Amino acid sequence: MKKILVTGGAGFIGSNLCARLLEQDNYVICLDNLFTGRYENIKDFVGNPKFRFVENDVIYPYDFEVDQIYNLACPASPPNYQYDPVKTVETSVLGITNALKLAQKYNATILQASTSEVYGDPLVHPQVESYWGNVNPIGVRSCYDEGKRCAETLAICYNKQYNVDIRIIRIFNTYGVNMEKNDGRVVSNFIVQALSGEDITIYGDGSQTRSFCYVDDTVECIMRMMNNKDNFIGPVNIGNPGEYTISELAKMIIELTGSSSKIVYKPLPSDDPTRRKPDITLAKEKLNWQPEIKVQDGLVKTIEYFKTRYSL
Repeated sequence: MKKILVTGGAGFIGSNLCARLLEQDNYVICLDNLFTGRYENIKDFVGNPKFRFVENDVIYPYDFEVDQIYNLACPASPPNYQYDPVKTVETSVLGITNALKLAQKYNATILQASTSEVYGDPLVHPQVESYWGNVNPIGVRSCYDEGKRCAETLAICYNKQYNVDIRIIRIFNTYGVNMEKNDGRVVSNFIVQALSGEDITIYGDGSQTRSFCYVDDTVECIMRMMNNKDNFIGPVNIGNPGEYTISELAKMIIELTGSSSKIVYKPLPSDDPTRRKPDITLAKEKLNWQPEIKVQDGLVKTIEYFKTRYSL
């Protein structure tokens, strides 16, 4: 049995990860300040003697003797990370610093959850891990993009300078159970609007593309990356290489929900990427991983979740 810390463990991906880790009979400490995480996501674990919830912000030091650290703490959707951009940068930079110091102290392995946003509005398609990105360092998204890029830098520096055992993943668009109703992600936005019979809002002309990976597949790859025996530190892309335009996604959700919603178009936000698709060759080669759940099947599961949790 491993003792494992999950920062951001009450969030969307973090809570799904906690569930999997508990299924494997690990002792799990969930650290979250509940800014974007929700207690409801982890309430079923409370009372489990192998689960501990600690309400704390990762920018402040903490001390738990653990074997592994999954550092997932950071607002991940534009409305949330742009709400307090200074705090977003601090969460990325101070958060990984505190986690790395803990890993160094207890000789733990640490996985840093980075993001496809480190590629910015990419000039290389699909995005490979060797691509350095096209990021506006002073744009409205920079608090998240550059915060995550700096966090990767800190992880690499601790590995080279102090021999801390690190792993770096870059998560592309993920969707599924435990998404929040108003988190601002495109999948949740469209599902809520469709189930409520509201207009579905597309920003831009809808031709921009994204790739959508169901959360179970994402969590599986995260865990394989943490536990790989080849000392492969990454970075590695985690995502579904199937590419859809935003308009295609909207039409798919309308069809799956049986909604009468109409599609309306609004101006594209500043620095919004026009194309986004992961090259997952490294994940296949190093982790023997590729997504198993088809987008339509994952959307059906997610729609049912929203109907049940939010009575839509």
